Amino acid sequence: MHDISPSLLKNLATLRWFAVAGQAVTVALVVHALGIPLQAAPLWTAIAALALFNLWASWRARHARRVGATEVVAHAGVDIAVLAWLIGCSGGAMNPFAPLFLLPIALVAVALPPRWVVATAILGGLGYAGSSYFGRPLPHVHGLFGDAFDLHVAGMAVMFAISVAVVTFFLSRLAHALRERERELARLREQAARNEGILALATHAAAVAHELNTPLGTLTLLIEDRLDQPGTGADERADLQTMAALVDACRDRVRELAAPAEPAGNGDLAAALDAVIAHWQLVRPAIVLQRSGELAAGLTLDPGVGHLLQALLNNAADAGERAGDPRVALHLETRAGALVGSVRDYGSGFDDVRGALFHSTKPHGLGVGLALSHATVERLGGELSLHAAPADGGALVAFRLPLGEAGA
Repeated sequence: MHDISPSLLKNLATLRWFAVAGQAVTVALVVHALGIPLQAAPLWTAIAALALFNLWASWRARHARRVGATEVVAHAGVDIAVLAWLIGCSGGAMNPFAPLFLLPIALVAVALPPRWVVATAILGGLGYAGSSYFGRPLPHVHGLFGDAFDLHVAGMAVMFAISVAVVTFFLSRLAHALRERERELARLREQAARNEGILALATHAAAVAHELNTPLGTLTLLIEDRLDQPGTGADERADLQTMAALVDACRDRVRELAAPAEPAGNGDLAAALDAVIAHWQLVRPAIVLQRSGELAAGLTLDPGVGHLLQALLNNAADAGERAGDPRVALHLETRAGALVGSVRDYGSGFDDVRGALFHSTKPHGLGVGLALSHATVERLGGELSLHAAPADGGALVAFRLPLGEAGA
């Protein structure tokens, strides 16, 4: 079955309401106002049946997630059957509205594969043939509005206006839907490419983590031995202690890479974020961190939020250092059960934050910071956006992430 978007059914239902209204106005004008001797009961019955069907079709279009091409053609078949009844009861092939049989075919042709268009065309042909063969001829009319030919010409003019309006409306809606679909496909292609690169990076990182564990352990032993040696000066001892802390931080990060992912929601939000920021400041002591905002208690932190925060802080720090202004402004607050934050640098602007995966404008950058950030935000169901800083240059990255209750 060829699945399509329910928006097609919605558009058809909207057009069908216009058709019901137009048919009702036409019957009222022709039969009751002009006094043309046609049987009104069969015409009103068909219009009422179409309106009842469209009530169900509108409900179906609102609640269906996916619909099949068979269903769309069936809806078009109902339209054709009602139109054939109306045309047959009001002149058959001589009715100026007989070309309306082409509209369902045209609407299906721009949305469905050729075999369904052929099926709809066959239904339209059968409707036209049936209304022509069994149709009742129009009675002779002559009076205030002219003879039968004059009314036919006027009806053809109305028919042309209706065709133009319907085709323009439907094709405009369809073109808009196609543009939206192309944008969504482009976004999905970009996301798939980014995820593929991240997966390759994660696989390589896990292998490298095992390789780095041994030299980091050796460095730890060497630093401890140097600290235990007599005659070590106070300044040298302070430097060695800083080196030991940095090596321990690197070893912890390597172990995190090699370890399996932790479950979401393990740890208090404020304490976990304080630990992440303290760890980052240990690794980047030259950066001046300007922090603001308050965090509510009782909320939990997904481990991915810590990785996201560190990636954004590192990007901002690198941008500021290249511009000679090593400041980073961090704002974190909880609002309506979500973590709302921003990281602002004092660099040269968006040139520092744009770039594709594995392509970076930094001299020694890997080009994965923003890609990992986007992937983390998408996984957690949040939002991430880039903005120009309001003053003093630089760029601002804002994010919003939903959080869970402690113990949930």
